[in-house]
Amino acid sequence: MSALYLLVLASIAVAAFFLLAFIWSVRSNQFEDQQGSAMRMLHDNETPQTNTEKI
Repeated sequence: MSALYLLVLASIAVAAFFLLAFIWSVRSNQFEDQQGSAMRMLHDNETPQTNTEKI
């Protein structure tokens, strides 16, 4: 029975850690730009390279 108490306390500690990590990420604006990454991959910002060497 004491192992059950230990596992319950360990699971509560892990859940509290993940809750604190989530609250920290929200407060530090980790989820602010939700569309930027999805749209950034659609745009080609690189200029095409031309072959200027002549043989």
